[in-house]
Amino acid sequence: HKDYFEKTDEQGSRTVWLVPSAQSNQMEPVLVTLAPHGSLPEDEPHNGEEFGYVLSGRIIVFYGDRRFDVKAGESFYYEADKKHRIGNPSGKAAKFLWVSTPPSF
Repeated sequence: HKDYFEKTDEQGSRTVWLVPSAQSNQMEPVLVTLAPHGSLPEDEPHNGEEFGYVLSGRIIVFYGDRRFDVKAGESFYYEADKKHRIGNPSGKAAKFLWVSTPPSF
């Protein structure tokens, strides 16, 4: 419990690290609750891959100049070699599991 870490941003979005000290591992799983109409900061291209599974609500994955609508029960997977970010287009919170390799949160 002492290694539990959670961050809430100014929009009310919350990120919970599911594995303590995951930055020293190959994968970093987090649980994200994205506030209504919220957005995570854009990531610059980097080495690695990212996977997510939407538990509730829906999100938009912006990947390079493309966008993908992903709803509850669907997943996304991409190489992180293009600018990317995740947004919530709806008036309700969206919750998703996000796993990145190598750790970058």
